[in-house]
Amino acid sequence: DIIAILGIDELSEEDQVTVKRARRIERFLSHPMFVAEQFTGQPGVFVPLGETIASFKALCEGKYDHIPEQAFFMCGGIEDVERKAQELERQ
Repeated sequence: DIIAILGIDELSEEDQVTVKRARRIERFLSHPMFVAEQFTGQPGVFVPLGETIASFKALCEGKYDHIPEQAFFMCGGIEDVERKAQELERQ
């Protein structure tokens, strides 16, 4: 992983944005799944396909660049992400 070797600061500004979006997408797609309940202790969440696709598109377009990466991890839909971001902001 070139980022681990060089660090994100060595990338161009455009590449930094791309990497940060990719990290958000990776975390967003790790939503709580029903099959993982016994391992995570977190109940599974059903997110409709259309909602997932719309959220993914918005992530790619940068509409959620202002939300910290950690807010995307193990959330259901994008509303859960926004709620978690508000909680993180209050801490």
